[in-house]
Amino acid sequence: MSVLETKNLGIAFGGLQALEDVHFSINEGEIIGLIGPNGAGKTTVFNLLTDVYMPTQGVIELDGNNIVGKKTYQITQNGIARTFQNIRLFKDATVIDNVKIAMNSQMKYSVLAGMFRLPSYRREEKAVSKRAHELLEVFNLDGYAHDSAKNLPYGKQRKLEIARALATNPKVLLLDEPAAGMNPTETMELMETIMLIRDKFHVAILLIEHDMNFVMGICEHIVVLDYGRIIAEGTAEEVRSDPKVIAAYLGGE
Repeated sequence: MSVLETKNLGIAFGGLQALEDVHFSINEGEIIGLIGPNGAGKTTVFNLLTDVYMPTQGVIELDGNNIVGKKTYQITQNGIARTFQNIRLFKDATVIDNVKIAMNSQMKYSVLAGMFRLPSYRREEKAVSKRAHELLEVFNLDGYAHDSAKNLPYGKQRKLEIARALATNPKVLLLDEPAAGMNPTETMELMETIMLIRDKFHVAILLIEHDMNFVMGICEHIVVLDYGRIIAEGTAEEVRSDPKVIAAYLGGE
């Protein structure tokens, strides 16, 4: 059974149908690319999956359960995490605190235990710190753990945002233009990191990206949107040679 599936998903803003009949599914450990020209509706799909927008039609199923109508924090708790086109870190907080903040919902100690630093509080704080360091090691960020996030180079800030998303223990990770603004070396490192994440954490990954070399090099399956509708899907080679995709990107027949 797929981890995440959309069925007949759509949304209208007033009289404008922004998305219509969007259907795709993702299996555990699969990396899928969602591509299309500017304005095709890619980020709108992410916003529907995370309750930024409420669909006007269709169903979103996570592990077979409909999550339409759930709040964003509930969707995160159920297993969907995302990053954004524009990096949204707590810039003045340390690198490790950015990761630990994402684990707050997993903390079970009482307010009283936190106020008086009781053993239950110390045990959980130790476990969270250990887990945060482990995540930072995956991204080669452990050496920056106590630096301010704003002092990291751009590429490392991107990696920190992904590490923070992983700290919520997602089943599905949504990456919105993860390679945006990266140089070729950083992009190659990110490709290797994403494949490592998939293999190490067995998480399904859905990504939006304009760098076609990145998409074609990492995604097992690609879904192409144009004007809010799916016009093609398949392997990188199938999508690359599809006349509808070529026309959408280049114009003409």
